Amino acid sequence: MHASITAAYLARYRSAAADSPVELLPLTGAQRRFLITRRLAPLIRSDIVPLFFAYPRGTLDLARLGRAAAAVAARHPALCGGFATVRGTPVLRAGGPSVEVARIAVAPNGTPGGGTPSGGTLSGGAAEAALRAALLDWPLDGPALRLLIAQEPDGDEELLALALDHAACDEQSLGVLVGELTEAYRRDESPAPGPDPQVLADFREAVELQLAAEEAAAGEAAQAHWGRRLGALTGAGGGAATATGMLTERLPAAEGAARSAVFPALLDAVGAAAQRLHRADGPLALGYPWGGRPPGAPAALGCFLNTLVHAVPTQPAADLEALCDDWWDDLDHAGTPFDEVVRAARAAGSRWSGALDAMLTLEDLQRRPPLVLGGVPGREVHLAGRPLAAPLAVAAAHGDELLVRLAWDSERFPAADAEAAFEQLLAVLRHHLS
Repeated sequence: MHASITAAYLARYRSAAADSPVELLPLTGAQRRFLITRRLAPLIRSDIVPLFFAYPRGTLDLARLGRAAAAVAARHPALCGGFATVRGTPVLRAGGPSVEVARIAVAPNGTPGGGTPSGGTLSGGAAEAALRAALLDWPLDGPALRLLIAQEPDGDEELLALALDHAACDEQSLGVLVGELTEAYRRDESPAPGPDPQVLADFREAVELQLAAEEAAAGEAAQAHWGRRLGALTGAGGGAATATGMLTERLPAAEGAARSAVFPALLDAVGAAAQRLHRADGPLALGYPWGGRPPGAPAALGCFLNTLVHAVPTQPAADLEALCDDWWDDLDHAGTPFDEVVRAARAAGSRWSGALDAMLTLEDLQRRPPLVLGGVPGREVHLAGRPLAAPLAVAAAHGDELLVRLAWDSERFPAADAEAAFEQLLAVLRHHLS
């Protein structure tokens, strides 16, 4: 049996940590992938997770927001210190809060002010353009959490971007962070210098349990499963996109037992859209994050997820039963690290490089409280034109409605093709959820 990637990482980490004068914390498989990618290809944008909220003009107190953000970050090792590479080994170097809170200058003509370089496709108002440009200029080495405010020169609202390095957060972390930030702002908390020793110990325990789960999920049975599932995968040549467009549709929320069908229905619908856009003659690679803390792990904020791969057939499913059977089998092997999955696919005969042709994310908004600042709940907004990790990305949010957003590489796919693919996505989704 081959040595697992996780076991090799742990050996290198322990050697680096033993010789370090400062405390080094281990990283999960997902965190390592984010860091290794940006080190190997520094021109690729950092993976970030942004939320955007609109507030009435004059609501936000920048100094108070800065204190609240630092106070929240000081409780969580993932938002303190900094990600680093020590002797070729990705680690988290313990330290104080890693936070930036700033007001972004906005020029009247819709371009960002203050000398911030712009990039990507800018659409919408001047404040949106300024926030997009600032997020595109995310520093390679942090901070982990940024809160940026921009305001239309003559508008009656101000926009807040709450953005995190993806290596520091997952969906569960977003809910924790929003709730704690609301409370810290209400109380006007002052920050501590950093996490106390018990919090650091809890984070280390949570990550070590995650790594143990990843190592256990990389055995021969998992390799055989992923080889069977992905051995015929060809892919269409995925890659990151910087010039993007976005389409949005709001559907009724699924109720009762139908809520459990939303994700497999989205898998099939996004797969149909991907096949329509890529016009491939074989299975495509559709990636989706799946995660959760290992049983018994402390509830540490961080990135405890894995990227799973769904092999998209050339035709959508007639019904969900067979697709659900395959998906449930995949979830039984959800802990297999992505790099091990790629290895298994290639060992089974696939020439797939590991690049994803499409991405799907689903957020359950019932798990995320509103961001209330100054007594005002922020109105969540969505900005088009942000970079993508794949040529096609679909983000769905399920709350009082099902919001579906499709973003695509506008340099690769014409707008008319993207619109036709989105219509097919919606038709398949409505069929399954009806």
